[in-house]
Amino acid sequence: MSYAIVGFGKIGQALAHAFARKNIDVAIASRRPPEALAPQAQAIGPTVVAKSLRDALEADTIILAVPFGEHREVAKALPSWEGKTVIDAMNAFPVPEELDGLPSSAFVAKAFTGAKLVKGFNHLVAATLAADPIVEGGHRVVFLSSDDEDATAPVAALAKQLGFAPVKLGKLNEGGALVHARGRTWGQLIFQDLFKKEQ
Repeated sequence: MSYAIVGFGKIGQALAHAFARKNIDVAIASRRPPEALAPQAQAIGPTVVAKSLRDALEADTIILAVPFGEHREVAKALPSWEGKTVIDAMNAFPVPEELDGLPSSAFVAKAFTGAKLVKGFNHLVAATLAADPIVEGGHRVVFLSSDDEDATAPVAALAKQLGFAPVKLGKLNEGGALVHARGRTWGQLIFQDLFKKEQ
């Protein structure tokens, strides 16, 4: 399984730290050219490699960590997203009217035709996401939701590999609503820093 993070702002960098901590290879890309990102990537760790967007999108699993409005540009970079898993780590806040009542991830899924979309890694602030998720016998929780049951399992496996405790919330408009903003209100689980004891 290969991984890429698209977007190298605070959340993208926080996720890169999580991969580096476990020595898992991850490509990173943003609107800036790879050589502009390379020094920062190398400073995070040797497994974090700056690439062009096109090269980064060859990964099996792509984590979207761009500002919400930019997801369409990323979606246009590939003619087809068949066989890809897209992890939506973005938050739309306040919620744009164009969503027309849809959870933001369901709206994003429409742009990535053919991809399996999972909402995840979006509810923690960057500094918390970048910190070691293992503390005093517990693992920091990340919430996952998707309308595709099969897509959630590999993302949960990745979360575990990174040291997090994945908690599945079910479909985007059901349990997933807890990690989506509504209008000018954050979902109830957003910013909740929770831990799960070792089973």
